[in-house]
Amino acid sequence: MPSQRRTIKLVIPIAKTVDFKPGKRNVFFHILTDCNLSCQHCYIKPEQHGTGSVPGETIEKWLKLFMDEKKESNVIFLGGEPTMHKDLPEAIKTAKQLGYRSVTVDTNGFLFNNFLDKVTPADLDFLSFSLDGPTPDVNDPIRGEGVFETCAENIRKAVAKRFNVSLIYTVSRRNIDYLHRMPDLLVEWGVKRFFIQVIGIRGKPAKNGAGKWQLSPDEWLDNIPPVAVDAANKGITVIYPKVFLKQEETFECAGRVAENYFIFPNGRVYQCPLCEDYPVNAYRIEDDRLIKNDGILEDNFFTLKIPEGCVISKLLQPDNLQYDQDGKPLYKISCCLLKQEIKK
Repeated sequence: MPSQRRTIKLVIPIAKTVDFKPGKRNVFFHILTDCNLSCQHCYIKPEQHGTGSVPGETIEKWLKLFMDEKKESNVIFLGGEPTMHKDLPEAIKTAKQLGYRSVTVDTNGFLFNNFLDKVTPADLDFLSFSLDGPTPDVNDPIRGEGVFETCAENIRKAVAKRFNVSLIYTVSRRNIDYLHRMPDLLVEWGVKRFFIQVIGIRGKPAKNGAGKWQLSPDEWLDNIPPVAVDAANKGITVIYPKVFLKQEETFECAGRVAENYFIFPNGRVYQCPLCEDYPVNAYRIEDDRLIKNDGILEDNFFTLKIPEGCVISKLLQPDNLQYDQDGKPLYKISCCLLKQEIKK
């Protein structure tokens, strides 16, 4: 049964929108697709994204390929589970040497290859753990048996070693009733940054019934902002996607006004994460060069303007939308990369 929810009063601080900024480049580098877990909401599709690992020397070449000294370049190493890659510590150091402004690792918490002994807090701006519940009873049915305890133990170790630790909580109908318990737990663990992420209807959720996962606008808006305020008042910086825009709010597509690259082991490079289930990537890496693909691809849709906001969301996730009796959308879906940030 869901835990008893407590009422959280909305007080300052107020969330601010983190606008897309020209001159900023974010590189989401999936250095492998292998993983020790089989999370029920995993978005990785080996048939689309490749299998195995990017060789260490290739990681260095691709990091150089996407580094632009004239821009604020940031890199996030992902997987699969990136710590399973033996060359990840060297890749982190290389990224720093190349001048990436920030370097982040997103991990499921298992920290393979003695990871914490091979990097220092100076090497890494954030070590971000994924956890989808405040207890094993909530988290483990989604992510796997024993995952909560292992992840929690390694969070404590990372905090003790003075790494900047953040936590990602992917909200769905399966765990939204427990989200309000996370701020106190993060304070107990010493976690300073909290990403509240909306479930993406891609990968496994797209195959296994979006209705089991997807939240309504009311569910999202009634739960996420109050929890974010509670966490912020406890000294935690909270970042979460805006998701729903009022009709009077301006819609912007990150594909048009920002630089975000989602790189996979097979050389596919996407600009929109919603498109990753399909071979519509705007770019590819071939012979260590970035090449623009031809044809009807993801970027062809970025310039289209519709009352619903995000064209890709309208095409792939139409259940996110609601209409009035005249067929007009009640709200717009924001770009999934548009975030709110709230902190004291």
